[in-house]
Amino acid sequence: MKQNKSYIASIAITLLLSFTLTAAPLWAASKEEIKQEKTDIRKMAKETLARLYKVQPSAQKAVSKSAGYAVFSNFGMKIFVAGGGSGKGIVIESKTKKETFMNMAELQAGIGMGIKKFRLVWVFENHKDLTEFINSGWEFGGQTSAAAKAGDEGGAFAGAMSVSPGIWLYQLTDDGLALELTGKGTKYYKDDDLN
Repeated sequence: MKQNKSYIASIAITLLLSFTLTAAPLWAASKEEIKQEKTDIRKMAKETLARLYKVQPSAQKAVSKSAGYAVFSNFGMKIFVAGGGSGKGIVIESKTKKETFMNMAELQAGIGMGIKKFRLVWVFENHKDLTEFINSGWEFGGQTSAAAKAGDEGGAFAGAMSVSPGIWLYQLTDDGLALELTGKGTKYYKDDDLN
């Protein structure tokens, strides 16, 4: 029976990964498609920041004083024992306004079903961490979690989660700001097609 469950889990993960990989187009995108995708990502980022500033006004100061920030939109689903998601985003260096388009991929294990959508806003206090995020990406391990600072305790970063010293993360759901983030197998990396 135990062997049966692990066999089913293996099949579910394989199917999920196959779906994720085959969902991407097998042909090169045209210049018009690339231009449109960049426009859509910029629009998503602008809307996400507007929503964030509405629910957490102090975030505007945190973003404006940062070395740079990143905005991602994620769509994920979980079916029985495996789940995953993917997303797109943009990193903007505050001083130069240089844009870098990035992807995110997420894989989760565990019992359950559901669909989740959320937006993430990363804020980098120093240029070194920003550059590292752009060039090397970021990867959350299996048990990474962070709790948000509440009220005045966080100052400009109230409502944000401290991921690492000098790196903050806001997670927006349909209900507003999430107070806890659990990143299970989430990876961020440059989008070679859009850069």
